[in-house]
Amino acid sequence: MKPRHILLASAVAAASFGCNSNITEDTSTQTETVAADNLQQKLDAYTTVRLTADLNNLSANEKKMIPLLIQASDIMNKLFWYEAYGKSDSLLATLDNEAARQYVKINYGPWDRLNNNEPFIPGVGAKPEAANFYPENMTKEEFEQANLPDKASQYTFLRRDANGKLITVPYHVQFKEEVQQVSDLLKQAAGLAEDPGLKKYLNLRAEALLTDNYQPSDLAWMDMKNNKLDIVIGPIETYEDKLFGYKAAHEAYVLVKDMEWSDRLSKYAAFLPELQRGLPVPAKYKTETPGTDSDLNAYDVVYYAGDSNAGSKTIAINLPNDEEVQLKKGTRRLQLKNAMRAKFEKIMEPIAEELIVEDQEKYVTFDAFFANTMFHEVAHGLGIKNTVNQKGTVREALKEHASALEEGKADILGLYMITQLAEKGEIEGDLKEYYTTFLAGIFRSVRFGASSAHGKANMVRFNFFQENGAFERNEQTGKYSVNYEKMREAMNKLSEKILTLQGNGDYAGVGNLLNEQGQISPQLQADLNRLSKANIPVDIVFEQGTEVLGL
Repeated sequence: MKPRHILLASAVAAASFGCNSNITEDTSTQTETVAADNLQQKLDAYTTVRLTADLNNLSANEKKMIPLLIQASDIMNKLFWYEAYGKSDSLLATLDNEAARQYVKINYGPWDRLNNNEPFIPGVGAKPEAANFYPENMTKEEFEQANLPDKASQYTFLRRDANGKLITVPYHVQFKEEVQQVSDLLKQAAGLAEDPGLKKYLNLRAEALLTDNYQPSDLAWMDMKNNKLDIVIGPIETYEDKLFGYKAAHEAYVLVKDMEWSDRLSKYAAFLPELQRGLPVPAKYKTETPGTDSDLNAYDVVYYAGDSNAGSKTIAINLPNDEEVQLKKGTRRLQLKNAMRAKFEKIMEPIAEELIVEDQEKYVTFDAFFANTMFHEVAHGLGIKNTVNQKGTVREALKEHASALEEGKADILGLYMITQLAEKGEIEGDLKEYYTTFLAGIFRSVRFGASSAHGKANMVRFNFFQENGAFERNEQTGKYSVNYEKMREAMNKLSEKILTLQGNGDYAGVGNLLNEQGQISPQLQADLNRLSKANIPVDIVFEQGTEVLGL
C-alpha cells in the first residue's frame, strides 16, 4: 500500500487564550529527539478522505449559505483547542518537526487519541482528566464542597479568583468575542434560508451561543423537517471532561441532507414506543416513553470542526442531549453517509478480510454497517433517562462513567432493535449480516483505544460477548467466527445489565464493569497489531472546505 499523506482540514485555528500549557520549558529541544519514523507511522494510521457532496439539488441561496456555515464552524476549532488543551500556539511554536505539528493538529493537543491519550511529544505529561475545563490543581473534593450553583452546568468553566477561590465563568463570557462572530454568521445564513424551520433554528442558535440557553434552539431543531441544509454547532458532547463528564465541548458539522435516503429511513422512528415496551428488562426500567417526533435522516457531511474533528471521526449523531427535549420531542439521528461509506471501504472491508473467518466474511456488508450505526443512534432514545430511586438523571448519577455506559447501551440496544425489526419483516437482509458486521465493527472501534467512551463501551461488549460464547477465535488462523444463537443470548443479557445499572444510578457498579471488562486483552491487542502491520488505517482525516466543494 502506498504511504498515505495527511491533508489537514482547511483551518485548524490556534487558540490565543492563556492557561496552563502542560508542556515543559525544554520541550523545544526535546522535540528534536522525537523519532520521525514513529510519528510518520502514527500519521499513517489515518487515511485522507475528500469531503464532497452533490449540491445540484440546492438553490442558489442554499449554496451561498454553506460558506457562512463553514466560517461559523471553523471558529469551533479555536474554542475546542482551548477546552482540550489551552494555548495551542505556544505548543505548535515549539515544534520544528512537521510530522509532530500535523499529529498535534489532528489530536488538538500532544496526546494520542487513538492510543489512550498517551503523550507523543517528549516533556509532556499525562493528559489531565479535567482537560482545561477546571483548574489543573483542583481536586474532586474541592469541587464538591464549592458552593457554586452553576458549577455542574455544561456551559461553565471552573477558575480561580485572585484569592485562589473557585469561581465559575460562563462559556459565553469566556468566549464573548468568538460567539458573537458565530452568532453574526448564523444570522447571515438565516437571512438566506428559504425553509422557515431552518431560518427559525439558525436565529435561535445564534442567540443561544450568546446566552448558553440552548433548549429553545434544540426544540426548533427538532421541529425542522423539510430543510436541505443543516448545521450542528455549539458545546454539545461531554466526552472531553473525564473528571466529571459535566462540561460540553464545542464542535460543528455542516450537512447536506440526502432527501431520498432520509425518506427510506423515516418509518423506523414509529417503532420506538413498541420496542421500548419489549426491552429485556424489568418493567420499572422501561416506564418512560420515547418522544414520538424522533426522526432518522441521511446526510453528506461537508465540514467537521472542533470536538467532532479530533482523533477518530463520528459517522452518526444522535441529538439533542437535553433529557427534557428528548422526553418531549425525541431525538434526531443523523447518518453521515459519505463518511460512513469511506470508513467501510477503507477500513471495515480490510478488517473483515484479516479477522473474520472466510465463510462468514461475505456477511460483512455496507447495508448492515449502515443499519448497525443507524440503530445505535436510534437506541439512545430507548431505555431510561431518570433513575428509579430518586438519584436524578442517569447522567447526573453516573458522572464521568455516564457517557461510556450510554454508548454501550446504544450499541447493544441497536442490535436488539435490528433483531426485533427483522423478525417483524421491517428490515431486509439476513440477521447473520448484522451480527457478523457488528463483530467486525467492534474490531474497527476498539482501535480508537480504551480511553474514549466509545472505546470502553466496545471493550466491555467484546469481553462480555467472549465470556458468553458469542464468538470464537480459531487458534490456527487467528480469525473469528460468530455463534449467532449465543450472540443473541449475550445481547439480551448485556442489555438487561446495562439498563439496570443506569436505572439504579449505580456509580460504583458501572465503575467496576468498566474497570474489569473495559480493557484490551494481550490476545486482542496482538490481533489488532496485525491490522496495523497490514497497513489498514485506523481512521480518517479530511480534505474539506469551500474549495473542495467548488464554492
